Amino acid sequence: LRYARPHRARLGIALVAMLAYALATAGLALLVKPIFDNVLPARQQLGLVAGGIIGVYLVKGLGSYFSSYLMTDIGQRVVRDVRDALFGHILGQSAAFFARRTTGQLLSRITNDVNQIQQAVSETIGDFIREGLALVGYAATMFYYDARLALVVMTSAPIIVYPIVQLGQRVRRSTRRSQEQLEELSHITTEAFAGQRIVKAFGAEAHERRRFAGASDRVYRTNMKVTSALSALPPIMELLGGVGIAAALWYGSRQIADGRLTTGEFVGFLSAMFMMYQPARKLSRVNANLQQAIAAGQRIFEMLDTHTEVTERPDARQASPLTRRVEFDGVTFYYDDGDGRHILDGVSFSADVGQMIAIVGLSGAGKTTLVNLVLRFYDVKAGAIRLDGTDIRDFTLTSLCAQIAMATQETVLSDDTLANNIAYGAQ
Repeated sequence: LRYARPHRARLGIALVAMLAYALATAGLALLVKPIFDNVLPARQQLGLVAGGIIGVYLVKGLGSYFSSYLMTDIGQRVVRDVRDALFGHILGQSAAFFARRTTGQLLSRITNDVNQIQQAVSETIGDFIREGLALVGYAATMFYYDARLALVVMTSAPIIVYPIVQLGQRVRRSTRRSQEQLEELSHITTEAFAGQRIVKAFGAEAHERRRFAGASDRVYRTNMKVTSALSALPPIMELLGGVGIAAALWYGSRQIADGRLTTGEFVGFLSAMFMMYQPARKLSRVNANLQQAIAAGQRIFEMLDTHTEVTERPDARQASPLTRRVEFDGVTFYYDDGDGRHILDGVSFSADVGQMIAIVGLSGAGKTTLVNLVLRFYDVKAGAIRLDGTDIRDFTLTSLCAQIAMATQETVLSDDTLANNIAYGAQ
């Protein structure tokens, strides 16, 4: 809802269109009475009723088109903003954040989870308001024709609330598991494709296919649980609708026999009741669809609520070009999600301007970690790293990295022009 606030003007127009749709749908039920009481028996008000039908369908069509179009537009804009915010937030996290998560997992949040909320924002909320207003219009029409008969029919309505709520909770739990399993599937896919040379070199294609098939089967089974819950709603609605129709026929036939209800009024009442079925059926699925979106939304906002461990100080200043030396002063570091073993313990040395330093050691000794600390990919646990005598934590992150050139072991090329790859740091 917070992301929808900037688009409230479009939302206001959509609500007006939904109200017009709801009034037009109720108007159709009101036109049934004059058809049976005046037009068919005596051909009275034929032109008026025919014109009314055309006008009502015109208003209904326009209301449906503009409300659907505008709600989809708002939904797409909201999803775009959420996706952009999520990408920017993830990109701004520390190296420790990326070390704890795989590329496939992060990609799944941006694609699968965001896509899951797209339908809810674009369609489900629109259906909830539009069909809800239509339902109110039909109910008002039924009470207009016969309040007591409407109360008889409405007695079955509260019965459906409990199963809908229970099924919705089941859908939310199953959807969250499904999203987590899609995340695993994305991780396996990304890992296999990124390491395809290793896969081929060791002849591990069959092993990777088995891993993927196992994850895919788990997604299938969880999705079928969601489908099972969603498929239970229409039969429940139809059963309760049948009970309401039977009650209406029993009561209405007695009212007509006693002269308290005309045939046109009773047919109009039944028409309104039959028309109620479609919006009621859609509304029964709204809760389930919203539960699916909530499950995905929780995962998205869990990610947005994760904050980087490396932060700038409020009074951080711009780093100036190096003129004297880089100094490590008693630097100690260990990974928070490890076993607490110190990767670096009290390391001290300095490198003067123009001096070339080679850091030599066995694999895993901490050479790469040492360099990562200069760029503040991680922060030291004790000690300090200084540039020209100033602690690097006193500099803004952007200006610090702007003073450092880094050539990695892996060749990383963007899907862009050669010129843009060469000038990547100057974008």
